[in-house]
Amino acid sequence: MLEATVKKILQARVYEAARETPMSPAPFLSRRFNNQILIKREDLQPVHSFKIRGAYNRMAQLTDEQKAKGVIAASAGNHAQGLAMAAKLMGVKAVIVMPRITPEIKVQAVRARGARVVLKGDAFAEAAAHAQELIQEHGYTYIPPFDDIDVIAGQGTVGMEILRQQATPLDAIFVPVGGGGLIAGIAAYVKYLRPEVKVIGVESEDSACLKAALECGERVILDQVGVFAEGVAVAQIGEAPFALMRDLIDEVITVNTDEMCAAVKDIFEETRAVSETSGALSLAGLKKYIQTSGASGETLVCINSGANTNFDRLQHIAERTELGEQREAILAVTIPERPGSFKKFCRTIGKRMVTEFSYRYADPESAHIFVGVQVKPGGEDRQAVIDKLQEAGYTVEDLTDNELAKLHIRHLGGGRPQERFAEEVYRFEFPERPGALMNFLTHLPQDWNISLFHYRNHGAAYGRVLVGMQVPADDLSHVQGYFDDIGYRYWKETDNPAYRLFMA
Repeated sequence: MLEATVKKILQARVYEAARETPMSPAPFLSRRFNNQILIKREDLQPVHSFKIRGAYNRMAQLTDEQKAKGVIAASAGNHAQGLAMAAKLMGVKAVIVMPRITPEIKVQAVRARGARVVLKGDAFAEAAAHAQELIQEHGYTYIPPFDDIDVIAGQGTVGMEILRQQATPLDAIFVPVGGGGLIAGIAAYVKYLRPEVKVIGVESEDSACLKAALECGERVILDQVGVFAEGVAVAQIGEAPFALMRDLIDEVITVNTDEMCAAVKDIFEETRAVSETSGALSLAGLKKYIQTSGASGETLVCINSGANTNFDRLQHIAERTELGEQREAILAVTIPERPGSFKKFCRTIGKRMVTEFSYRYADPESAHIFVGVQVKPGGEDRQAVIDKLQEAGYTVEDLTDNELAKLHIRHLGGGRPQERFAEEVYRFEFPERPGALMNFLTHLPQDWNISLFHYRNHGAAYGRVLVGMQVPADDLSHVQGYFDDIGYRYWKETDNPAYRLFMA
């Protein structure tokens, strides 16, 4: 199987549509981490993503009869644009079924490349099901985004180029993982020719379907999938990719939202390219690999797999970057409610820069302040700040890794009700479409009172919403049942320390 796949990669027809992308040196990162770091620039493809390779190669295998009937795909991302361009170059009709929550910028990009867009459903599964209905009705050929050997072969040409461009010693290649098509193709080619080179997959920690499959020894379906890195938001690794690469890859690393945002900034500073979060995923994994393994003097390659991001999402990415670089600590500190307390607190902090401060009078005895403090990367300096404050007699809660604090509380800190009452607090991901809020409200019992609501648009397919509710005692045991029926992702936050200190 391996030899046959490598042969397909060598024969892949990609350069009629795709280009051979360069590998950009990353001198700042290389000096900072004491390794030679290179970035494979798939963001420079005509569709700003590697997906054109697999889409075109799969279409190149179609019969004349299949081309005459047209092709179809269900996609909300880069595969849609890659297939649209491939079809236009071949003069083939293309239909792309996209969820209604797909950002308008991506819908317009697909239409601009000549494909017909059908908006259906609020999630990918509904769009995929409708695509199958259209296949039955019109006889279209389905072009999968990753679970196909010809798609894998097209993506594998990325690995072929890396080995050709880096003929000198190469220690590891870091590959972003969604459905697995890219890493399967790269692993097949690299391990066949140069088995000593490590191939390391990198996944978002809230969509780590490959890691879960390797741990179980078989493909599994994740119960929930995070959408921040929407380009790799896949619930199950592809069957064909997993069969090919499960014994070839060396390691899988997972990274969080902040680490991806920091990697977006790193890529921009090195190349002036604005990567999408999934495009920066492999660099985030590369940095984590160095930090955990202590690698030094090695040659490491990561892949900027795409640059199709919404401009209005950059504000959120920039906001989380300092946390991802571990240059900011987010702390809840209790100080006495009396004149001069804040001045004394700042004196204790010393010459460190305070990056954020939120406070509102709530209690005559003590005050809870929400504060951001600039620290050095690595975590040790953050702990030193906490230790210093505690030694000075302050009660400190570290909120640096608290999602509720970073998404909502930092924008709401200090808002408290005038009277005490029972409140249940949940954090949701709402699809970014008209009617999503009404759907939520319609499913709530009429005697539940909403006591807190905070929403921020991050330019993604899903919005983050914080909701507080006054729930009658008789309904408390049924709350999660109501939310399960709505179908939105949610987390209970009633006991979250960030909520307890600043909002309760």
